[in-house]
Formats: sequence, C-alpha cells, structure tokens
Amino acid sequence: MKKLLLTFLALAVGIAYALNPQTASKEELMSIKGIGPVKAAAIIKYRRTHKIRNREDLMAVEGIGPEIADNVYKDVKVGEVKQKKRILKSRKAEAKKAKAKAKKAQEKAKNSSSASKMEKAEKAKKKAKAKKEKAKEAKKDLKKAKADKAKLKKAQEKLKKDKATLKKDKEALKKAKKAKDAKKVAKLNKKIAKDEERIKKDEAKLKALKGKK
Repeated sequence: MKKLLLTFLALAVGIAYALNPQTASKEELMSIKGIGPVKAAAIIKYRRTHKIRNREDLMAVEGIGPEIADNVYKDVKVGEVKQKKRILKSRKAEAKKAKAKAKKAQEKAKNSSSASKMEKAEKAKKKAKAKKEKAKEAKKDLKKAKADKAKLKKAQEKLKKDKATLKKDKEALKKAKKAKDAKKVAKLNKKIAKDEERIKKDEAKLKALKGKK
C-alpha cells in the first residue's frame, strides 16, 4: 500500500511539472526527445490558431507522431549536452536568418538609393542638356543679331551714300540748267531718277531690317 502511494505521488509530481505544449518556449519544446527546431517551430505556429489541450491535439501538428506526443506528456528529455547543442544550433540558424534578412534589407535600401542617385543623375543630365541647348540657341540668336546689325549698318551707309550722290547730282543739274547745257541736263535728270529709285529701295530694305529687330 505504501509503495502504491509513493508511485501515485511520483506520477502526480510528474504530471504537475510536465511540459505544457500550449505555453512552452521553443527551447523548452526542444528539450523533449524527438523535438528539434523545426518541430518546435511547427508546434508554436500551430498553437497560434489552435488549442493544444491533450495528446491528440498535439498529434494534429505536422511531424508530431504518437511517440513524440508521449515524450511530451511523459516529459522524456534529451541529454543535457545534446539539448545544449540543439539550442546552440537553433540560435545560430536564427542569427544566420536574421543576418540574411538584414543583408537583404540593406541591399534593397542600397538598390533604392542607387536608383534614386541614378534618377537624380539622369535629371541633372537632362537639365544640363537643356541648358546647353538654350546656350546654343542664344549663341545662334546672337550671331543672327550681329549679322542683322551688320546688314542694317551697311544699308544705312548705302542710303547715306546714295543720298549724297543724289544731292551732288541735283547740284550738278542746277549748274547745267544755269549753263543751259540741255544734253547734260537730260543726262543728269535720268541719273537723278535712278538715284531716287535706288534710295526708295534702300529705305524699303532699311525698314525691313529694322522690323526684324
């Protein structure tokens, strides 16, 4: 009877301190024989949407069979050294995963930064090209303006010269009339008519050139 009572107490203590798969941490789950990082992660994932109240509920988790379920509820542990190795391996894997994730995020940020830099460079390039085109147009306009100015000056000089010629011819006509030189008068009248026609053309040209300014 005493022996039976001790067995019952031992069983009760075992049940009281048995691991609860619904609340146990990953490391605690990995302390059970047959449960490694993958199965521990599967249990944690499953219990987010399901309740694990008994052996049957636990067996609904992918990869958990009757033997592992028994180990959980009977609290069958793996060796301490083996457990430490498991935990170390799991932590290393998690650290590696986190490092890869951080590297990926860094690469993404870098690529984003590079794309932004390229976009800015392209915009700057386009802006510089536009400025260059404007400068080219301005240079062309300046060249044209200079040419027009030179033409205007030349036309003004020609008009001045033709007017001087007309004045000279009119003075010569007066003298010819006074001298009663009919032949010379006729010749000068023709020349004066041509001078006046030429001056009209000069003035028209000058007006047109001034209109371009």
